[in-house]
Amino acid sequence: MPPADAEPGMSSGESHAAPAPQSQSHGERAVSVLWSYGKCLGALLPVYLAGYYGFSITLVLFVLMIYMGWKHSRLEKVMRLKSAMYLLENERKFTTEKVFRTKRDLPPWVNFPDVEKVEWVNKILQQAWPFIGQYLEKLLVETIAPAIRTSSIHLQTLSFTKVNIGDKAMKVVGVKAHTEHDKRQVMLDLYLSYAGDVEINVEIKKYFCKAGVKGVQLHGKLRVILEPLIGDVPLVGAITMFFIRRPKLDINWTGLTNLLDIPGLNAMSDTMIMDAIASHLVLPNRLTIPLVANLHVAQLRSPLPRGVVRIHLLEAEDLTAKDTVIKGLIDGKSDPYAVLRVGTQIFTSHHVDSNLNPQWRETYEVIVHEVPGQELEVEVFDKDPDQDDFLGRVKVDLDIVKKARVVDDWFNLKDVPSGSVHLRLEWLSLLSSADRLSEVIQKNQNLTSKTADPPSAAILAIYLDQAHELPMRKGNKDPSPIVLISIQDTTKESKTCYGTNNPVWEDAFTFFIQDPRKQDIDIQVKDDDRALSLGSLTIPLTRILATPDLTMDQWFQMEKSGSASRIYVKIVLRVLWLNDDDTPATPSPRPLPSGPGIGEGGITSELNPMGPGGLGKPQPSRPQHTTPDPEFATEGVLRIHLVEAQNLIAKDNFMGGMVKGKSDPYVKIRVAGITYRSHTIKENLNPTWNELYEVVLTQLPGQEIQFELFDKDLDQDDFLGRFKLSLRDIISAQFIDTWYTLNDVKSGRVHLILEWLPRVSDLPRLEQILQYQSQQSYLNKVVPSAAVLFVYVERAHGLPLKKNGKEPKVGAEIILKGVSHKTKIFERSTSPRWDEAFRFLVRDPRDETLTVKLSHSWGQALGSLTLPVREVLAEQNLVLDRWLNLDGALPESQILLRATLNLLDTQLAVCRKAPGDAGGDAGADEAVPRWVPSHLDLRQRFPIGSDNNPNSAGQVKLNVGYSVEESRLFITVHSCRALTACSKDGADPYVTFILLPDKKATTKRRTATKKRDLNPEFNERFDFDFSLEESIQRRLDLSVKNNVSFMSRERELMGKLQLDLDQIDLKTGVTQWYDLVAETI
Repeated sequence: MPPADAEPGMSSGESHAAPAPQSQSHGERAVSVLWSYGKCLGALLPVYLAGYYGFSITLVLFVLMIYMGWKHSRLEKVMRLKSAMYLLENERKFTTEKVFRTKRDLPPWVNFPDVEKVEWVNKILQQAWPFIGQYLEKLLVETIAPAIRTSSIHLQTLSFTKVNIGDKAMKVVGVKAHTEHDKRQVMLDLYLSYAGDVEINVEIKKYFCKAGVKGVQLHGKLRVILEPLIGDVPLVGAITMFFIRRPKLDINWTGLTNLLDIPGLNAMSDTMIMDAIASHLVLPNRLTIPLVANLHVAQLRSPLPRGVVRIHLLEAEDLTAKDTVIKGLIDGKSDPYAVLRVGTQIFTSHHVDSNLNPQWRETYEVIVHEVPGQELEVEVFDKDPDQDDFLGRVKVDLDIVKKARVVDDWFNLKDVPSGSVHLRLEWLSLLSSADRLSEVIQKNQNLTSKTADPPSAAILAIYLDQAHELPMRKGNKDPSPIVLISIQDTTKESKTCYGTNNPVWEDAFTFFIQDPRKQDIDIQVKDDDRALSLGSLTIPLTRILATPDLTMDQWFQMEKSGSASRIYVKIVLRVLWLNDDDTPATPSPRPLPSGPGIGEGGITSELNPMGPGGLGKPQPSRPQHTTPDPEFATEGVLRIHLVEAQNLIAKDNFMGGMVKGKSDPYVKIRVAGITYRSHTIKENLNPTWNELYEVVLTQLPGQEIQFELFDKDLDQDDFLGRFKLSLRDIISAQFIDTWYTLNDVKSGRVHLILEWLPRVSDLPRLEQILQYQSQQSYLNKVVPSAAVLFVYVERAHGLPLKKNGKEPKVGAEIILKGVSHKTKIFERSTSPRWDEAFRFLVRDPRDETLTVKLSHSWGQALGSLTLPVREVLAEQNLVLDRWLNLDGALPESQILLRATLNLLDTQLAVCRKAPGDAGGDAGADEAVPRWVPSHLDLRQRFPIGSDNNPNSAGQVKLNVGYSVEESRLFITVHSCRALTACSKDGADPYVTFILLPDKKATTKRRTATKKRDLNPEFNERFDFDFSLEESIQRRLDLSVKNNVSFMSRERELMGKLQLDLDQIDLKTGVTQWYDLVAETI
């Protein structure tokens, strides 16, 4: 039967067919084994070749790491592209599923009710996508490729081998229309999302090079403006489009461009492409397509800004600690700084060392082109040597600022556990009249900020249209004109118009103007090589101030050009105005830590004006004089004259000590926590220093002055001896001129002249003291002081409020001839009380001036006082004690202080009397100690001067102290003076230092570089979160260096200073000049 027949047949067939699959299985297995073996050989081949050719294993590992990084980056890009394509294809499914109902994953039309879903547009795009691909292929092959081939001889064989934009069309995931702002335009926001399988391959046959792109992601918000609306076909004069913010871009490379997926290069390549896109399509750049003739395209492409926002970056609180210790077991601090972005305008604040509650007090100004739409983005980072850590971000819609005019608020940082930032945002309107210009400039002068640029009073928009009949180049060739527009220190360039003397640029530029009454516009038209000038034009801004509507729109005759050469420019000036009536719409809500605001010293806030302390009482009840501590102004001045030394030990021996050498001696003097160091005398066992030091001391029992001598060496300095003196003995003797034997060494002695200066208020003695002072000359360039000024700052009254209406945190800075001291900051009061005393050495009381500056947390100025010291000379007993009016504050703002001046009556001035003045009784002669004038006038024994002092390297002014309230050590580098030139142009000095011991150099800091300045001013402060005990154990190792290039032959090190912090009264804080020691070889 057939079934019976069929069954055997099937069995037979199976029996015959069985060997074939078995043999095929063996063959596949063999091929698989061979393939695996081949892959192993292929993997080991590079290792073998590296060993065969002697390459280092480090190189092999480095190449392997690059390959693994490239592979990982490549896989990530492919997965991102597939995920984005899948999400776009299944948008409705993900929108409706509960698990994806988060704000981040939903499309804009779900998040925002006023964003419409336009699925019909996507259907049109999908239908037309193949034809768009045909057009793109034709454009690349027939237009772009020939242009590339003619641009370079190396690209003559370039061709597009494949152009396929794929099946995935670009999607418009939402549209928002703005019609409420301007009736002559239609504004659309298109939310674009493209995740396509585009594939474009390029080949350069000459170099056997292939490259390409396979897959692109692009997501962003494109604004399309249809303006102006006209009453004729096509109803719209032009189409303008741009991205408000940079779109997100991700490219999957193929061929040789695979190298761009290597970690490091991938971010760089994407950034370069985004920069190219931003230069044409991201605000303030726009793509404008005119649809009708006779349009001002430049004004459409760069319209007048909507306004200007002044950003005050004030402070931050409760930031995340990123600099942790022992892998996070111990929390550290952060070194925060902020990056502010509005479109393509980016600003970076300075970083604050080791502080989770930093204060920046910086001001920036940004031009706002589009509202609504543009946002202020603030990102906070922790400054690190390698990669900076993220501390949070916040975004503020500038449309809110425009409506509120002033926003002063704390903003919580996103994407981090904690942290907030305090911003004050001011919307500055654009006035087309100069009536309020003087008022604006006057207001700006009262603004203070750490930012170098002063506030702007106006903005200037320049629309560069075209030029006519420019001069020809040599040989009657057409030039390629480019325009350089400069205002003060800012210069901007136009695009280049190649091969024409009638160029049309249609460019626009915007400048911030500080004072239009004093600034000019400088326009230079040059050939593209910048060498040939085609003409120039200078327009004072005062001409624009005299025009109606502050606008000039005309042809200008060019200077230093052809007789018919003209340029067409439109210039628009707008004054920046902030109404005083505008108050913060969202005032700062930070509550005070305590109840009704009782501050230090019993002073209360306005909520309790009659509380303890009495400062809220009427003016007559205020004390009319200060009440300082009884110990105020009781300190004395010790003058130390380091003259010379003799018979020192030779430490620089040769041949194991068989040949005796010399020493390079210097002296360290430690007194009352201060360390002075002399300059080094090279190869001299009998050195002469002739240096003078002065120190203000409190007469405490047991105080000693320690002198140590060292031999300067390249590694560790050798000890040459020491001795100690009792301050009590010096005060008892008043004047000592003698030799002191060095202890702990075989030989050596030092010659000192010590004087405890009597403090007198006898004004006629001042002339004799100043006369003696003018006759002295010391190698460390110190001028003997004529007096000591004691200042007691007790309190202030009636200070102005902060700009946001709150009470300030007031601190006072007292300055006298470069030396400054600061009080503590008094919390939240317009009538602060400090009760702090300071002292200053005065060279000439007739010429010096005391300055007191009051400010809110060392930021916003609250008033100042300028007091010439000669006014104290006119007071009875040389004491000034009363209320003084403050400048730059309210009419009732005053400060109560006492200034006591004591003259330093040196006995040497008496001994220097001329022979004709030698008369007097014998008792007066006996009162003067016996001394030898030759000890002082060393010019009789050794010529003194800079030429004979090769180790003199100038001085550096430092303020070193410890803030108990903030628990931190601070070092302020104020300035340097009398530095030695390193070349004929001087030097470019900067200061760098480290606090030893510090194996990892975490305390290393440096200042900015000052160009060609041998007396540079830095005024930079550096803070360190150390305890007081840890600070005392540190040693300051400071160097002043010349900023030179790697190949330069100029000397780099200009001077050094080493300062032991245990010799300084850190709690008081010390501001003084320190001698720099020159580099020794």
